[in-house]
Amino acid sequence: MSKAGKKAVDKNELPFEEALEKLESIVESMESDDLPLESLLERYEEGTKLAAVCQQKLAVAELRIKKLEQDKDGNPALTDFDNPDSAAE
Repeated sequence: MSKAGKKAVDKNELPFEEALEKLESIVESMESDDLPLESLLERYEEGTKLAAVCQQKLAVAELRIKKLEQDKDGNPALTDFDNPDSAAE
């Protein structure tokens, strides 16, 4: 795949695990390779974007977990992510 083809993939669409794997790979290559400054900067920028994607996906997952509440009968209920009042129905 060409470099241009890789950039065409929206990093926000990557599953968390794939984004994390790519980020780990970038970190490893930056730590172990004797790369020219320009390559290091490119990898740093890509890694920063992937880290932001991972953080965003973790924040969304945390919100979904926090949505686990009790319904009107006191039973655990997962509220609709888009409608926080659905557990009370």
